[in-house]
Amino acid sequence: MKKVKVAINGYGVIGKRAADAVTLQDDMELIGVCDIITDWRIKIAVKNGYPVFAFNDEFRKQMENAEIQVQGNLSDLITKADIIVDCTPKNIAAKNIEKYKESNLKFIVQGGEKHETTGHSFSAENNYGTAIGLQSTRVVSCNTTSIVRTLTALKKAGLLKKARGTLLRRATDPWESHLNGIMNTMVPEKDIPSHQGPDAQTVDPDFDVITAAVKVPETLSHLHYWNVELTRQVSKEEVLEAFRSSTRIALIDYSAGLSANNAIKELMLALNRPYGDMYEVALWQDMLKVEGDELFYAYVVDNQAIVIPETIDAIRALTGIEENPQNSIVKTNKSLGIKQKFYD
Repeated sequence: MKKVKVAINGYGVIGKRAADAVTLQDDMELIGVCDIITDWRIKIAVKNGYPVFAFNDEFRKQMENAEIQVQGNLSDLITKADIIVDCTPKNIAAKNIEKYKESNLKFIVQGGEKHETTGHSFSAENNYGTAIGLQSTRVVSCNTTSIVRTLTALKKAGLLKKARGTLLRRATDPWESHLNGIMNTMVPEKDIPSHQGPDAQTVDPDFDVITAAVKVPETLSHLHYWNVELTRQVSKEEVLEAFRSSTRIALIDYSAGLSANNAIKELMLALNRPYGDMYEVALWQDMLKVEGDELFYAYVVDNQAIVIPETIDAIRALTGIEENPQNSIVKTNKSLGIKQKFYD
């Protein structure tokens, strides 16, 4: 089997996870990671045996002065790759894509970039097929990924009419919590809808969805509360069956001791997940409530991990090595250990 040669630009929170995930695929080869840093983070890439590239000559010199073995610059990495996943900080990728386009290289950007950067936004269970053969796509953000997953499950079951959600957003990534973030306060996003609702519509314009968001002083995960108007009156079990149709939604129980996001994080560590990551949407089934044609539910989102399986599927879609969405999803789920039940 010919393997797709994958490059990663940006070896940070998402990039290191994407790199690790690529190495688990039998149809992909990680040919290098690119960054500008010289600290412990890029040294982990070296320890893992990943070929390291610098963004340009200036940063290459800094890396070599820090005794980091460098294989070349970004331009060299581009010539070796079939596709590049840009995991650089928000708004940086938009400046890099001209390099990718000049080399006729397929590329993926992350949800911090605008939809217009690629003209296509991706979520595997919703629109995998529309990405096949494109030059580029954008894997939507962590919160948007969770929104699209859950609403797609309801839509496919013929239950979704409109959705209204409130997002409690973590303040910063855990490793940066000593540098920035908030303490002893909450910061509402001033615009309603917050950007996640319109972002979900870039994947599926049929969604009637409005979101509001509040930044809260914690770093473990995001928490969503949703009120959905259904197309008809249904039972709770019918709603749960709709959510079970998604292989990337895990139903959990408040009554099983999973009553807070720190408990869910501890569960991921107990399962020996890399970095304690959770790729699934963890949705409380015993909290879920149906009143007539109204549905109320809540779930937790791991913003460092949820986009990783989507990124792997996006690689397959753009390169065309797997045209069947379900085949790709199954393969990705198996490689990452994605489950619908965590402890049964």
